Amino acid sequence: MDAHTLVLLMRPAAPPQLDEDAVDALQEQHLAFLQARRDQGVMAAAGPFRDRPDERWRGMCIYLADRERALELASEDPMVRAGWLELQALTWLTRPGELSYGPEA
Repeated sequence: MDAHTLVLLMRPAAPPQLDEDAVDALQEQHLAFLQARRDQGVMAAAGPFRDRPDERWRGMCIYLADRERALELASEDPMVRAGWLELQALTWLTRPGELSYGPEA
């Protein structure tokens, strides 16, 4: 089986109080962080959830690393460091070769 690490981005039950400008700045830093991880080749994809069970569920990243390393990398996200998001990580198993990442060759 191929292993993929899914990192769920969740809103904490009691996030810090931030003004709109601070949240906007964090969002820009968050998006730059995600792009940098893609550019480094340690993340395959990331994006927000549209349909979610509740407001705590914000988005997901697929890391190309084991669970521990993925959590280490994701913990550097500015939104996580600010306490605006928290992480949950799952190892997802698929049939070998079932998924491919990146542009088609």
